[in-house]
Amino acid sequence: MTEFVAKHLFPCPACGASAQWNASKRALVCPACGTTSPVTVNPAGTIIEEHDLVKALREVPSQARGWQTDRRTVKCQSCQAISVFAPERVAQRCEFCGSPSLLPYEDIKAPIRPESVLPFTVSTSQVRDTLRQWYATRWFAPNLLKSSAMTDTLKGIYLPYWTFDAQTHADWTAESGTYYYENESYRDNNGQMQTRQVQRTRWQNAAGQLDNFFDDELEPASCGVHAQLLRQVEPFATQNLVPYDAGYLSGWTVEQYQIDLVTAAQQARQVMDAKLRLQCAQAVPGDTHRNLAVQAQYSAQTFKHILLPVWLITYDYHGKSYQVLANGVSGQLAGEHPLSWAKIVFVGVLVLLAVLLLAWVSQR
Repeated sequence: MTEFVAKHLFPCPACGASAQWNASKRALVCPACGTTSPVTVNPAGTIIEEHDLVKALREVPSQARGWQTDRRTVKCQSCQAISVFAPERVAQRCEFCGSPSLLPYEDIKAPIRPESVLPFTVSTSQVRDTLRQWYATRWFAPNLLKSSAMTDTLKGIYLPYWTFDAQTHADWTAESGTYYYENESYRDNNGQMQTRQVQRTRWQNAAGQLDNFFDDELEPASCGVHAQLLRQVEPFATQNLVPYDAGYLSGWTVEQYQIDLVTAAQQARQVMDAKLRLQCAQAVPGDTHRNLAVQAQYSAQTFKHILLPVWLITYDYHGKSYQVLANGVSGQLAGEHPLSWAKIVFVGVLVLLAVLLLAWVSQR
């Protein structure tokens, strides 16, 4: 995972200080005097372009690579995150694990630039309120963790994602099963003859076709944020993407991808294959099915490289790192936390005592 801080500065028209993107006001706001400035969006980018995937997998044009700005790159020797900063910034610790073990790093090939971004709309205060509520309901977390809430380390980060589109056509065959019931005689434990209904399955061959368009299948390209947490804060409203403009990134940290286009395309194909197979299974008539075979064809395959907003907390507890994420648009939150084994044992003892008490009462 690579991360950079936007170098472009947006001077305040009132005092000249550097303005920063404000999520709640959805505008550039000067932290010194509070003046609000509009974001100047690239007029040539009024449409979010989809790129031909097959062509790009052969070779991405050189003009689509690089950040078009000077940068300083370091690699964390602890979590292996690669961070890219403006040259004037001095990196003291890794943004994602807090380690001071940073060494200079050089890219082999300049990365593909993002072309669209989903701006932050959830403010810091909203996220802090949600975090306090979330920590308060972590019953088995240590009391120290819940009392501190860790909100002082809250950071807004734009994460790299790939999106994939594809038109698919699938031919499927299967054996369709329909349930029916027959009466069956049997002898019970007392030796008496009884009758019961038994479910049977009648099998017959089935076949069909299915067409489906996959739109903006998301594949995260982050290595510094835990993947299972990202899936829990999805979806992101990609229909609200805007053309990439450095103004949206002013004052925010941005991560550069380490999961490349080829790997992401392979992962997206596996996801689409699984979804397509599920759709074909649902199309099989009857009550059940077996021996499903799917022949899929993909066309009109396109991709985008985008930046999506999340709020991130990374903290250490007794030598182990934990993360908490919040979707920067919807506010959906997911997180990790340590467990208090003293609380777990205490609850376990209470449950055991309750069971023993119920057993004792039932015997009287």
